[in-house]
This record gives sequence, C-alpha cells and structure tokens, in this order.
Amino acid sequence: MTVTETVLGTGAERREGREKVTGAARYAAEFDGPGRAHARAVPAAVARGRVTGVDAVPALALPGVLAVLTHENAPRLAEPDDPVLAVLQGPRVPHRGWPVALVVAQSLEAARAGAAAVRVTYETEPHDVTLTASHPGVYVPEKANGGHPAVRERGEPEAAFAAAEVRIDVEYRVPPLHNHPMEPHASTARWDGDRLTVHTSSQGTTVVRTTLAQMFEVPEEGITVAAEHVGGGFGSKGTPRPDVVLAAMAARHTGRTVTVAFPRRLLPAVVGHRAPTLHRLRLGAGRDGRLTSLGHEVTTHTSHVKEFVEQAAVPARVMYAAPHSRTVHRVVPLDVPTPSWMRAPGEAPGMYALESAMDELAAELGVDPVELRIRNEPESEPDSGKPFSSRHLVECLREGARRFGWAARDPRPGARAEGPLLVGTGVAAATYPVLVAPSTAAVRAMPDGGFLVRINATDIGTGARTVLAQVAADALGVPLERVRIEVGSSDLPAASLAGGSSGTASWGWAVHDACVRLADRLAELPGPVPAEGIGAHADTTGRAETESAYSRHAFGAHFAEVTVDTVTGEVRARRLLGVYAAGRILNARTARSQFVGGMTMGLGMALTEDSHMDPAFGDFAESDLASYHVPAHADAVDIEAHWVDEEDAHLNPMGSKGIGEIGIVGTAAAIGNAVHHATGVRFRELPLTPDRVLTGLLGHEAPAGTFGG
Repeated sequence: MTVTETVLGTGAERREGREKVTGAARYAAEFDGPGRAHARAVPAAVARGRVTGVDAVPALALPGVLAVLTHENAPRLAEPDDPVLAVLQGPRVPHRGWPVALVVAQSLEAARAGAAAVRVTYETEPHDVTLTASHPGVYVPEKANGGHPAVRERGEPEAAFAAAEVRIDVEYRVPPLHNHPMEPHASTARWDGDRLTVHTSSQGTTVVRTTLAQMFEVPEEGITVAAEHVGGGFGSKGTPRPDVVLAAMAARHTGRTVTVAFPRRLLPAVVGHRAPTLHRLRLGAGRDGRLTSLGHEVTTHTSHVKEFVEQAAVPARVMYAAPHSRTVHRVVPLDVPTPSWMRAPGEAPGMYALESAMDELAAELGVDPVELRIRNEPESEPDSGKPFSSRHLVECLREGARRFGWAARDPRPGARAEGPLLVGTGVAAATYPVLVAPSTAAVRAMPDGGFLVRINATDIGTGARTVLAQVAADALGVPLERVRIEVGSSDLPAASLAGGSSGTASWGWAVHDACVRLADRLAELPGPVPAEGIGAHADTTGRAETESAYSRHAFGAHFAEVTVDTVTGEVRARRLLGVYAAGRILNARTARSQFVGGMTMGLGMALTEDSHMDPAFGDFAESDLASYHVPAHADAVDIEAHWVDEEDAHLNPMGSKGIGEIGIVGTAAAIGNAVHHATGVRFRELPLTPDRVLTGLLGHEAPAGTFGG
C-alpha cells in the first residue's frame, strides 16, 4: 500500500475547524485598524422615483458621526459592468432598499443612529412589484442565466401533447427566496495612498479586485482583496455586492479604515434573491408511462437595474426521454431588487415543478413513481444529443428505494394514519450540471519536507482547504499532514469563484497539475531540496472549460417521509434520504455535510421559507429570520446522504463532480409528493405552511379511514 491510497475519499477533518469553533477565525468585519470607522447605508424608502434632497445635518450633529455620503458628494466612480454596484452615483431610485446615503461614524452604534437621523425626500413614481404570467410587460429574453437559450424546441410538442393517451397540464408557483448566509455581507477597506486593501465576505476575490480596479480606476496590482474565512454565501456572494464598493468609497473619502456590514434586514434588497417562478408543465404519455411530449414554461421577474432570468426550464431539457419537447422562459421587469444566484439557480425551482408533475403523471397512470422515472431514462441528453459522460440516476433511484424501504409502501393516498397524523412518502430525482473554469495554482517543496500549495480559492464553509490538501497529497504521493494550503487572497495565483458547484473541480485540477509537475521535478532532483525550495505552477486555461463533447451532470434521488397534522395543518419531515452519483467523492465527511446541508435547505424551500413583495410599499414583507424561517435542527429528525461509486473519465484528473448544490435539487418535490401521498391533496404552491395545508385539507373529502376516523 502506498502512502496516499487512502488520502482521497477519506473523511479528513476540516483544517480550519478548530479556528472556527474557538473564535480564532476572523471574518470580513473583524479586521481592525487604527482609527477604524463603521458605515451604515440608508436604504431608499420608496419603490420608484428619485432623491430630491438629503438632510444630513441631524446625523452630523450626533456624537461620533464623521461624514454622510450621498449622490451629491460621494466619490465619482467609473461605470461598472454590473449596474447593481453603481451606488451613490445619481439620484435615481430603482427599488425600495437601494442605498441613497452612507453614514460613516466612529462606532457601529453611532453609524446606526446617524443613518436613522438622515432625512431624505423623494419624487415618487407609480411602481409595480407584482408578478403574473399575463403581465403586459412580459417578454421572452434571448438568454437565461448561464447563457442558456430562453427557448428550446424539438419535434412537434403541441401535436404530440394533443394526441397523447394521458395528459398532465398543471401549474406550480415558487415564491421569492433569500440566501441569508450566517455571515451577512460585509467589507473592511483601507487606502494607503493609491493602494487599496479590502477584507470582504465574497465567494471570489479575484473578480472583486478586477471590479474595484475598474470602478476606482487604479491598477489591479495596487489592490489586495482577501476573504480568509467566509460564513456562507449560497450564491449571494458570488459577485461583488454594494458593501465592498461603499466600504472602499467611504475609506477613500475619510482616509480611515472603514467597515460596512449590512444588517440582516437589508439583505433581501441589496444582495440578490431567488426570483419567484411561475411554472406550467404539460406532460403527454402513453398508457405504458413513456413520455411522448414534455413542455415546461417558466415566467419570472427581473429588475429595471439589469436583466437576470432564472433558468428554471433548463433541467427539463436534460432529465427524461421525450421525442417532442418545448421549454420556454419569460420574464417581467418590475420595480424590485435585482434577483441573482441562490443555491442551484434554475435547477432548484425547475426540478420542483418537473418532479411534482412526474408524480402527478404517475398517479394518473397508476404507475409507481420510481418505476415511471426509470421507464423514461434517456440514452443520451435529450436536448443536445450529446452522450452523457456518466449517468447513474437509475442506480440512485434503486439504491434509494432499497435503503428507504420503498417496496413496502402502500401506493394509495391517505392510507396510513397515526391518530390525527397522516403519513406519506414521496420521491423525486435530482440533477446538477458539471461546471468547471480555468484556474492557476502554485506549489513549493520546502527543505523541511513539507509542501506549500497556493491558490486563490475561497472556502465558504465547504471544506475547500481540506479537500485541496488531499488532492495535493495524492498527486505528490506524500502524507496529508505534510501539505499546507494558502487560499482566500487575490495576491495568490488567480482562481475561479466558489459557485456553481465548480470550486473543487476547477481548483483541484490546477492543484493536481501543479503537484504532478513538482513531483516530476523532484524525481529528477539529484539531491535534497535546496534551501530556497523548489516549485511548480499550473494554469488550466484551455483545458478546464465548461464546454465538452459530453453532457456532464451529477444525478441523485430523494426520498421523503412526512407527517401531516390534520388538526393544525403542520407538515413534519420524519425522514429524508438522498442517494447521489457525483463522480469520485474526495472527502466523505465534507461531502456528506454538503449533501445534508443542501437537503436541509430544500426542506426549508418546501415547508418554511416564504417571501412576498408588498404591492403597496414595494419591498419584501419578510426581511429577518423571525418572519423568514430557515430550518433548524428541530425541523428535521432524520436526514441521510449516501452515494453510489461512479467513475467518469471526462471530468477532471480527480474524477469529481460538484456536490454543493445537488442536495437542494429535488428535495422540495420529494416532500411535496409525500404530502400528496399522505393526504390525497395536491398542493402546487410552496411553501407547504400550516395555513395553506389546513385550507387544502378542509376543502378535500378525506379518504375512508383517515383523519383519525
């Protein structure tokens, strides 16, 4: 046995774990400096219009307040590529919550008091924040998020649907959802002449540095952006947000180190959200359960600041064999904050709708829902015709069914009751694309026998440091403890951002290549490592690209058991089980954590997480963790994640697929399908809150022998 045979795949402990649990890990808002100031944004109090005046006198009169920045006195910046970052550059108010002033003070408390004292007057305009599928402003965009074509059509879907023996034509609704990472968005900035140093809570500091250099018109080499520890992001920190621009702006204006930390209540308005999606699914099938036609139409909203279209119809292009299909995205520009990425954008809401419709089709046919999915397994990707690099969805479904005890399930809805509780089980499939981006990495062998790997990866709580060390140890053929890792700074070799479940695939490829090159150099070295060490570098540009001759996806199957209280309408998830095919699993411990975390987030999507645009005031009615409930331990009793062994030679040198997002995909549908199985009532709008469920139960004739009878 070689020294590294068990390095990849083992459950190595997180390298930063002790720092985090002891409080030694420092986050963006915790970097102090002489004379550090704090800044607080003043959010717009109208949904559309323009600022006509800012009275800063009451704020400046408060103890500790140093300055109040507005569009009239803030530093002028170059127009950014992302218009969301053009804050305090003009009087226009595109939505409620848009920053219209920034109060800088000697303490956080003084900044908060100062922000409350600023008086802003507006010229308002009529606003519209209500999404409907028939909205007069709806249009079909050219592209959806990720560069996907808005419309794809194969065959003659309308005629095939009309001729189908069995037809399902249903609509679903997913509300706006919010990322709400544990660490709110924050940045600390300091200027030393023309040199800028920033600590920010970001999923990718290379892009932040490029953006700041462009906006402040300084060379990139004069900027250092660090994100040593990041307390979650779920996509909301994938691109620079206004906090980092405001911090750098205030630091330049005052000559001090300045920290901007957005309060929780402001996050829904300024850091993106999952846009609401309205779905229409039309499935045509033969009596044998095989699909003949598949249609998925999605309507969503975007802001007037920039276009962002949730690609929720894209998964339907990948999942099932149907000779005729049409998938369409439509979007309505409204006076709302700009939507953006949230864990599995597109796939999470899209697969909820598709997998719910598949369950409805199974019920209509009287076919087991696991079997229905297996019968519609495609030989190649339906949309592109490309061969799958690997696809083990059937294995996930069968292994999940075995582990879950699916064979003992009574298929009749409402057949199982425990006093006032109805019990049901459901299943849904999952998919997420394999994404990869070019990155660079450097590694150095040290005279003491250790190795230092340097790469500007960002560990947002996924265990990236640990897994990259495992990749390096494996490629070098050395014990894991001899490898040190430096990540999280734009001064390190440039790397892609932590997003799209692409981090390990992208960074690991570069680390692997650098370490293989170093191992070759060391093998040729006639003597010991010289005093200054010996290094190697790798750049995967031109090789680590998203485009491939193969359709590359991770797949999975979700199973859920729920109870529905017929007295209160409360739904509880007793058991959640996920089985995944995600290439080679590089760290069993961190992988399971990611799968379970995604499933927990899917549980919230199904049962508790809900948000509404207030039509009168034009903002999100739920803007804190009291009104927007993120699942806690008490919300789920038993969550299990497993995987099937999968070898795929068309991915990267490690043979790995992304695992950060597939856990959320399909979870909500499995729970919703279980609720239908428990009650016989089909709910088509998330989340399944007690009021919604109880209303449905009261309006439904209960099956015999249920509801405690």
